[in-house]
Amino acid sequence: MKKTTAIELATRRGTEPANPARPVEADLAAVEAKLTRLLDSNESLIAEICHYLIDGAGKRLRPTFILLVYRACGGGDDKVEDAIDAAIALELIHSATLLHDDIIDGGKLRRGKPSALARYGFAPTLIAGDYLFCRAFELCGRFEEHLVRIAATACMELTEGEVMEGRLRHSAAASLADYRKVITRKTASLFFAGGKVAADLAGMPARGVTAMASLGLSMGLAFQMIDDILDILGPEEKIGKPVGSDLREGIPSLPVVLAVAHDPELRQMFLDGTEMSGAAFERALKILRDPKLIARARAMAAAEVRNAREIVRELRPSIYRDSLAMLIDEQIDREV
Repeated sequence: MKKTTAIELATRRGTEPANPARPVEADLAAVEAKLTRLLDSNESLIAEICHYLIDGAGKRLRPTFILLVYRACGGGDDKVEDAIDAAIALELIHSATLLHDDIIDGGKLRRGKPSALARYGFAPTLIAGDYLFCRAFELCGRFEEHLVRIAATACMELTEGEVMEGRLRHSAAASLADYRKVITRKTASLFFAGGKVAADLAGMPARGVTAMASLGLSMGLAFQMIDDILDILGPEEKIGKPVGSDLREGIPSLPVVLAVAHDPELRQMFLDGTEMSGAAFERALKILRDPKLIARARAMAAAEVRNAREIVRELRPSIYRDSLAMLIDEQIDREV
């Protein structure tokens, strides 16, 4: 039987679902204040691009996850500044990858507005992304070596995932195993690192640190799987980018990988190796929106969410554990 989430219950009752970030609002406010300061630069153009991308944008999912894990693992106020800096560092790394991704993909829209690439051009956007990476490791520099290594490993995996995804573009040969490797590196690596660092800072034993890293992995995988589904379903005003952006670029998203394995027509489109547009794009979108295929993709994301829930249940009861569970539920409950 499917577990009813807190978000679904609130929807049925006609009430607003609880905000999982509420127990760490003070910590997140500190993240926001320091993050804003770190976006400044002696070169006004760099600062402008960084602020344009980051100020008031996104839900700060990664910092929220890190801070909830830290508190749920028993982390206290004595080391919360370390947890805040770790959350900022990973958010800066994530933001840097967004700038670089738009360059690689030629992305013109990001979060419902013109991308930094569209507004500022190639070179300034590339440099701003590099600047954000530098800021991240400026923060990481004060941590112990093993924590810096966790962040560095996540960055290396991000770059490897980007190259692997590029190698598999417009390919009908991409398998589910390939897909999982790509999103493990490109998306889940930062959640994995965040869970691991937060638990370590909270003083968890090695077994607990490993469990929180696994929690981050499942969280990141579920997040990306649902993102892939929403890319197909849209609409643009909800997802903040053109519907089917991944499809147009030949990116092996979850619906694409599932469909190509069983649909000869779509497989042939990808074998042709050209960017989809016009009637071919509309036809491919129709194939990918098949309810059975979407249900299968959602079931895969739900399996990751279930795994994450099981890990969270091992933590001591607290408002932070409950909020972490809600944050996990939000990933599968995201709808168009």
